[in-house]
Amino acid sequence: MHDRAFRIETPNPTDPWDKWLDRHSLGWVTARTNGDLIGFLNVVTDGGIHAWLQDVVVEPDQQRRGIGKMMVDLAAEKSSGAGCEWLHVDFDEDVAPFYFDQCGFQSTAAGLRYLR
Repeated sequence: MHDRAFRIETPNPTDPWDKWLDRHSLGWVTARTNGDLIGFLNVVTDGGIHAWLQDVVVEPDQQRRGIGKMMVDLAAEKSSGAGCEWLHVDFDEDVAPFYFDQCGFQSTAAGLRYLR
């Protein structure tokens, strides 16, 4: 599902995935319909007051139904409950309206450096 939602042909190179999650993951939020997984996201933490949304994914045929917003809202609630004060997210410009208009994120100055 991850590859379909992001329209990528190669899998994420993070390996082994379970060791990465043990160190950095605050938890998962998932969405299901009739038992089928239709969306997920991971909340990553620095172990302090910051959390990040990672890989917010909803099956393409299930998008624009409020599923992503519900998952982001639950992630925010649970992150706050875990002691985090800030929730960060990076995204491509084409989904900016979702994060700004639907989910309440604000634009901030940030930097990005490509390493490869």
